[in-house]
Amino acid sequence: MKQQNHRFLILLLALGLGMPGARAQEPANPDPYANETPAQRDARMAWWRDAKFGMFIHWGVYAVPAGTHEGRRIPKIGEWIMNFGKIPCARYQEYAKEFNPVKYDPDAWVRLAKEAGMKYIVITSKHHDGFALFDSAVTDWDVAGATPYKKDLLAPLAEACRKQGVKLGFYYSQAQDWNHKGGAGNRWDPSQQGSMDDYIRDIAVPQVREILTKYGDDVPAVLWWDTPKGMNAARAKPLIELLKLKPGIIHNNRLGGGFGGDTETPEQHIPATGFPNRDWEVCMTMNGTWGYKSYDNGWKSVESMIRMLADIASKGGNFLLNVGPTAEGEIPQASIERLQQMGKWLKVNGEAIYGTRANPFDKMPFDGRCTRKPGKLFLHLYCRPADGKITLPLANKITKVYLLEQPDAALKVEDKTITLPDSLPDPVATVVAVEITGEPAVTQETFQTRDGKNPKP
Repeated sequence: MKQQNHRFLILLLALGLGMPGARAQEPANPDPYANETPAQRDARMAWWRDAKFGMFIHWGVYAVPAGTHEGRRIPKIGEWIMNFGKIPCARYQEYAKEFNPVKYDPDAWVRLAKEAGMKYIVITSKHHDGFALFDSAVTDWDVAGATPYKKDLLAPLAEACRKQGVKLGFYYSQAQDWNHKGGAGNRWDPSQQGSMDDYIRDIAVPQVREILTKYGDDVPAVLWWDTPKGMNAARAKPLIELLKLKPGIIHNNRLGGGFGGDTETPEQHIPATGFPNRDWEVCMTMNGTWGYKSYDNGWKSVESMIRMLADIASKGGNFLLNVGPTAEGEIPQASIERLQQMGKWLKVNGEAIYGTRANPFDKMPFDGRCTRKPGKLFLHLYCRPADGKITLPLANKITKVYLLEQPDAALKVEDKTITLPDSLPDPVATVVAVEITGEPAVTQETFQTRDGKNPKP
């Protein structure tokens, strides 16, 4: 019996149960932000929440075929041409010999982003084809080892962003990789088959370490994961642990393995009510593709994209709008022209976008959107009401009303009813600034847009 008791005591000690209050240790959460306080999170996310508008850049070898492989137009998005065209690895890698971006001007790209009113850029450091825009030590399937250009493309962009005061983030496809053995997503080429665990260990982890450490303390400001195909907690763990190498970095919800990240990422649509209590960012193309496709001319109008920006801001989100440069390194002229026009609107109305928070109304008393700052509402009017009046359901005192385009001309206000000019100066979106006392106190919400829809714009 004594011997049995002795063995039982050893077992209890081994389990950590031999002392009062002792218990087995739970594994530490590898997320470096797991124990972040709300105040710490607010401080880390502050610049991003204020920025509102960013440029997404999808660029890589897929810009060479530009949507056409061996004389056949491959449907759908251009950067997926290898997948949709079921192109073998060896054949696809031949395209890298034609990727020579001699017209690449990172300073001009950043100037364009600034002219458009964009505050940050996110570029594909490696997309699903596995091709890296940087000189990686763990593969030759990169711009330095596989192309005639032979130079890192991210370093000069980082320097241009730093010089011009624009934040730079990196997209990285951690799971899908159709060229490196074991990467997820390639089911058409047997030569690529292998262990995904080996791929994570030998390619993804060291490459993420590279992009987190090669470009200075301030770059990247964002790490944009994508498509967590095949990811689980064990595969995600060594990747999320790397974030400690870049204190303050923001990352999204696409890593996988149960890690939620900092931001939700609705793609190609604007959610009806945003994401209450979560930071979020809509990513969207200007035409029908992310990567360059020579014959995709289905461009969105400037009007629609300005209104998208207002819609997203009114719901508390950010807008990440894409450009897809050519294999020579040029942003398409149609993208440039649209961005310049958006920038002209923001030069007048930027106060109603940057640093704003979500609209306080559940339904709008006019056709448009609303953003706010402390003591001020911004009414984005898409058209003038028939009677030329807007009544706001507010308990607050309205102290001043004016158009951002005409700040010195006060508009008439009686009680909570604003009288608008006979015509609105901007047919896309005229912004009315309404200064109020205190935070908005909504009294009733019986209004809606003319189509009877649009909850919480």
